[in-house]
Amino acid sequence: MSHARSPTVVGVQNFNAHEDAVALREAMKGFGTDEETIIQILTSRSNAQRQAISQAFTHEFGRDIIEDLKSELGGHFEDVIVALMLPPEEYLCKELHHCMEGMGTDEHTLIEILCTRTKKEIAAIVEAYERLYNRPLAEHMCSETSGDFRRLLTLIVTGARDEEAGVDAGRAQEAAQALYDAGEAKWGTDEEVFNKILAHESFAQLRQIFEEYKNISGRTIEQAIKSELDGELKEAMSAIVECVENAPAWFAQRLRKAIEGLGTEDKTLVRIIVARAEIDLGGIKEEYERIYDKTLNSDIEQGETSGDYKRALVAILGPA
Repeated sequence: MSHARSPTVVGVQNFNAHEDAVALREAMKGFGTDEETIIQILTSRSNAQRQAISQAFTHEFGRDIIEDLKSELGGHFEDVIVALMLPPEEYLCKELHHCMEGMGTDEHTLIEILCTRTKKEIAAIVEAYERLYNRPLAEHMCSETSGDFRRLLTLIVTGARDEEAGVDAGRAQEAAQALYDAGEAKWGTDEEVFNKILAHESFAQLRQIFEEYKNISGRTIEQAIKSELDGELKEAMSAIVECVENAPAWFAQRLRKAIEGLGTEDKTLVRIIVARAEIDLGGIKEEYERIYDKTLNSDIEQGETSGDYKRALVAILGPA
């Protein structure tokens, strides 16, 4: 991906899974729950460390820590803690499954999860999805989407992106010309050309293609996509382009949408903060402040989240 790693959660040195498991059992045993200990331990450990705690908990007490946490906690606070406890790809599978089940499909979530991930991350999600739901992700997704949008997501999910090839300036120029010819240069748009290039080329190669596009067209690829495409395909393509150029800024904007307006989109808020915590949440915080002139921490502190839910989110974010 195009950004330096900037995690806010890196795990702890001198980690002891057994000690953490015992402390968490104590926090949940008997009358009342010690939420503070749960937040303090689980928001500061890395996901790999949390998996070790989960195993130690089962080994020591013969219990499933996620089930215990679910029975003690509630509401959005429970959502944050359970999200932290799941392996990242399993958590994202649950989110994908949820956004496709039942009436209607939440395309925004499909785009957020699938258009912003590396090939390796996608492969882990695809493997976990079939294991968890006994059904290929591509098949489930095809039944819930249509047209060029479906074709784009299918290419991404089937691992079409070539992340092995280095950046090739000559090929980048050809691809930029092909995009120009398929869109701005003609009446109507050949979506298939856009799909092919944006789903197959590596993020590094796409960055070069978008530079070349500007030279050919005099406009940015974002401007072209916004004027040439519409609906979900436009949103998906824009997500890919923006993540190639600056993924933290794209996530910062998505967080802002989730926080402002009537009612917080809690699922989105939790998912981005938890899923990006060990990747680029530090960069997302910086971009948020740059774009909106206020910190993400302060917007969450002053927003509609409250209690342990708010405390857990702020703990993952780290100092403002």
